Amino acid sequence: MQSNNKIAILGRKRDTVNYERFLLENNFLPVTTLNPGEVSSCGGLLLPGGGDITPAFFGEKDKGSRNIDTELDILQFQALELSIRYELPVIGICKGMQLINIAFGGTITQDMPDSHLHLQPGEDIYHPTHIDNDNFLHDLYGSEAIVNSAHHQCLNRIGTDLSVIQRSAQDGCPEAIVHRTMPILGLQWHPERLDPARTTLSGALLLSFFSRGVST
Repeated sequence: MQSNNKIAILGRKRDTVNYERFLLENNFLPVTTLNPGEVSSCGGLLLPGGGDITPAFFGEKDKGSRNIDTELDILQFQALELSIRYELPVIGICKGMQLINIAFGGTITQDMPDSHLHLQPGEDIYHPTHIDNDNFLHDLYGSEAIVNSAHHQCLNRIGTDLSVIQRSAQDGCPEAIVHRTMPILGLQWHPERLDPARTTLSGALLLSFFSRGVST
């Protein structure tokens, strides 16, 4: 990866305050934008959490999706495509992880009414997860981790060349994915707002992904 501490956040500025703070606190310069082309001047891309993705992008009708923003979806897909072209590291968080999965041909379970994670956005539930061996997350956190989730959707069919490396211990929901050859990481949980009173995890450690540009 090029030496560049600017990280593009493809999102609406009113919704990205936590992500901007997260990057600034860890010596990265956030570039919040709705212009996918700005990715080319940055050292990585962060796809933030938000509403649900337009179901038509994974070949389905609406079956319980919420707060859809099709224009933003398109811009985020374009930013991801450009990041792949420029071989830039990408971290997708919550919606961002789901968007990565769809970009590689995967699908989403649109509503999980019986899940312990069936929540309104922002209502974090802390829960145990299992992390597979021999990957970036395992190097950071080991085999077990308490993480925070706030979502009512999860990955269904996993996209081409993506691997699930972390799952919820309670319902098996994928909590992290990586691309097998490219520096792309997706997290269903929220490292930008971890509560130190409820988990020992440091979200800041994840940002080394941007510096290392690792894919597994």
